[in-house]
Amino acid sequence: MSFHFLRNRVFLRACVRSYATELSTAPIKPSIYGQPLFLSHSHLIKPEELTPGIHAQEYEDRRRNLMNRLPDNSVVVSLAGTVQYMSGKIFYKFRQASDFWYLTGFEEPDSAVILEKNHSARGFHMTLFSSGSDSNKEQWDGASTTFGDARKIFQVDDARHIDDLLSHLRSVIPQYSNVYFDLPPSRTRRTTKGTTKSLLKYLSGRSESDLVIESLGKARPKPLAPEIGRLRAIKSPSEQNLMKSAADISGRAHAKTMRFTRPGLSEAALAAHFNYLCSLSGAQRLAYVPVVASGPNALIIHYTHNNQLISQEELILIDAGCEYNGYASDITRTYPANGTFTQPQRDLYSAVLSAQKALVALCHEGSDLNLYELHRKSCELLRQELLQLGFHLHTGDLERLYPHFISHPIGIDLHESDSFTRSGSLQAGMVVTVEPGIYVPSSPAFPKHFHGLGIRIEDEVLVGKDHPVVLSVSAPKEIVDVEGACQGLLGLEPL
Repeated sequence: MSFHFLRNRVFLRACVRSYATELSTAPIKPSIYGQPLFLSHSHLIKPEELTPGIHAQEYEDRRRNLMNRLPDNSVVVSLAGTVQYMSGKIFYKFRQASDFWYLTGFEEPDSAVILEKNHSARGFHMTLFSSGSDSNKEQWDGASTTFGDARKIFQVDDARHIDDLLSHLRSVIPQYSNVYFDLPPSRTRRTTKGTTKSLLKYLSGRSESDLVIESLGKARPKPLAPEIGRLRAIKSPSEQNLMKSAADISGRAHAKTMRFTRPGLSEAALAAHFNYLCSLSGAQRLAYVPVVASGPNALIIHYTHNNQLISQEELILIDAGCEYNGYASDITRTYPANGTFTQPQRDLYSAVLSAQKALVALCHEGSDLNLYELHRKSCELLRQELLQLGFHLHTGDLERLYPHFISHPIGIDLHESDSFTRSGSLQAGMVVTVEPGIYVPSSPAFPKHFHGLGIRIEDEVLVGKDHPVVLSVSAPKEIVDVEGACQGLLGLEPL
């Protein structure tokens, strides 16, 4: 049986009502597609979904919403990610560029999409560029989606080889007065200002790029990331469900890692245990390098060495979360290595927890707060709590004890789009973190019994109309629950 006959036969089966039962009992191995689809991975994806948890129609709605926001005579160019290499030919596991994935759901590297605004019923013309089918490459890397399947499955008007992208840009871009580019983050500085020259250098890597730049005429490129960022800021019900699942996986991993912990283990062992639990529950990767900081290591905000041993009466601060079906989670918990807080640990933990719960309660539209105002509120609350614990705070002391910002938006990226403004009011559907912390150095300026303690408590919060929803509720944070998780009183097993 030929490869192409098999592909056509499978696609036709998808049009028959009984195909769900057939495919669930006879999966296609190896897959004939460049990513999991219902036809090949019915255990992961439902019939109406393009990627796990997100319907094909939602991706179409995202594109339509974007193009509706843009002025007439606009064209959008969005680039996929590229495979990154550790050394030589040893590659990292590929992760798609976030904005490209948000618009297409297409998960193959070295691809691109062009959206041209027009007056059709759809409102735009969509061209996808990818590597297409390559039998030699497939022997090494597995199948890639054919151009025919790209048209049928990803709803593109035209599918072409990625090698045609530059020539297509030369012919298309001069027709539009509003040109929006989306450069992969790894190819840009920490700014949203893409340029025609930087894009084409990335695309061509050849000296002929100067000729291509000239062919663009007077078109002045505009950054695409802020436009998509405004759409990504408000999470759809599907996205909210995926983020809740990601937070549940990470929250349970936090709880079970508390149970797993004992003095004498290494920080690395806890990091590995957390990663294992997330992977076992279906997470594709960790959302970031985890912080597993024992004792005074917790005073280093981004401590990721994770290479020391845990002592008897130390606190453990774990800042870790997984990425599940395209969406990140971000949770921090602090707990005693031996399962029981000492009195100073309990007092400082209670202070941070009290402030954190008060701040979470403010994450709704009715509060009419922005993130700057939420941060100022966190400073006020922590200052009050520390004064009650006997701290004598002078100018600059609070900033030493609490050096980071209270919150950041989270979604497809751990720190959602740079275009998210901290000065904009919280809106229902946003997801933000709330993460106050206190880190006490060994300084005579602060009470000695708190020296070396670093405590951070971080939750993911879905902003609501009238009240917030804590997505990371599966991770224990009340003292009785934290000690119960550590001591095995909550019925948890470490695996």
